[in-house]
Amino acid sequence: MMLKAQTGGWCLIILAIIAGVQLQENERSVQPASEPHVYRPALQPTETAPPIGTYKHVGKSCIKATMGVQYIIIEKKKAWYYNLEPSRVRTGGSCGEEAAVLSLTLPDNAARLQLTFRKKGNIFYVSNLTAHVSPLPVCQGCSNKTYSGVLTNGKLFSAADGQSFKCESENLLLTSPELRIRLVPLQIQAFTLLKGPYGKEVECWADFTKRVIPIILGATVVGLFLIALMTSLFIKDRNREGYDRL
Repeated sequence: MMLKAQTGGWCLIILAIIAGVQLQENERSVQPASEPHVYRPALQPTETAPPIGTYKHVGKSCIKATMGVQYIIIEKKKAWYYNLEPSRVRTGGSCGEEAAVLSLTLPDNAARLQLTFRKKGNIFYVSNLTAHVSPLPVCQGCSNKTYSGVLTNGKLFSAADGQSFKCESENLLLTSPELRIRLVPLQIQAFTLLKGPYGKEVECWADFTKRVIPIILGATVVGLFLIALMTSLFIKDRNREGYDRL
């Protein structure tokens, strides 16, 4: 009798353990699914050089751009920075005979930069630029915010068809009071693309002045030195003639 009682007790314990395991598994199975991760850029308080990427359409390509892109956000009178990461960018856009679009988009549409190109005669240029970025909040307790801006009716980065616009100097574009776009360096070509390298480079004004002004200043210094030297020699010769007469 005692053996049967002990056996029955062990059976009850085993059944209780099995029931507990099944209950835990059921609880796990009904737990709510975790929320999907949404990518948000992290702003930085200090400025660094943006990484350089080369962007083209997938498929038919009529635009090619090599540039570093930096978003500058003004929040509470302080500047915050985000450098566009080429490895995360998805390119898109459209191609037409007189209009073309290049868009650079981050995952979850966390940031976007779109350039609209126009072709007039033998000249192409950027007529519109739109941008937005939805970063992580810059402070604890701050709400999520999207910063956006646009430039319209412009003639930026113009060059002849078959050529490329190139600028090593900074291009700072004020798209809104809260958002600025910094492009550095920049080389861009639209509509007529050659296989391989860019077409003949059209130098931007900032690069031209950086290159030419030192040459002009150097030539001016050399010219002033030569004038001073010639004046000194002329005065010495006059003085010698005066002594010879005496």
